[in-house]
Amino acid sequence: MADILIIEDNEELGALIRDLLVRDGYSVTWKTSGEAGLLALKEDNFRLILLDVMLPGFDGFETLRILRKDLGIPVLMMSAKSDDQSKILGLDVGADDYIEKPFSFPFLSSKIKAMLRRSYGTSEENRVLTYKDIKINLDDMTVRKGDKPVSVNGKELDILIYFLKHPDKVIRKEELFDAVWGSDCISEISTLTVYIRWLREKIEDDPKAPKYIHTVWRVGYKFGEASD
Repeated sequence: MADILIIEDNEELGALIRDLLVRDGYSVTWKTSGEAGLLALKEDNFRLILLDVMLPGFDGFETLRILRKDLGIPVLMMSAKSDDQSKILGLDVGADDYIEKPFSFPFLSSKIKAMLRRSYGTSEENRVLTYKDIKINLDDMTVRKGDKPVSVNGKELDILIYFLKHPDKVIRKEELFDAVWGSDCISEISTLTVYIRWLREKIEDDPKAPKYIHTVWRVGYKFGEASD
């Protein structure tokens, strides 16, 4: 199960929202049309949907009508339309909440957190990722190894969050790179190798003999127990 599905055709805005939500610790899938979003819902499970109103093909209202036939996932509609009629239509069709564009990311983040709390409840466990003695607090984005804080920031932190959300799983380099940098990023995938080395230097007792981040030859990485 992924956390959030974004359905937004504006590539600049969609990429920005995706990157900021990943930075906040969520696993995110982004689609640019209602049809692609509905297909993604058949292929994976999500905890929340961010749905734009103005979309090519099926607009947000039609997309919502279709997904509401089978799914009760919380939906936050996003729209530049601020008139009451549009808001009422969205809520009548089945949206759980409505946010007007342009919006600040802190405001969007607070809406998402409130919707997830209402729908699934909340606990300390939901906001803290732990693997053995590595712990990430997603509220203040701090990392600890045992009792000691570890300075992990930026893309290194994004990589570590992804690892702790997928422990003991072999992760392809391409999957990890797309999750952290985005599939439309112009950076080379070799950049990932550099960040993995830096991250190992911060969390491993011996970076040359890692016990957390293992390289899986010709595939990618595995965070957790070493493969046989």
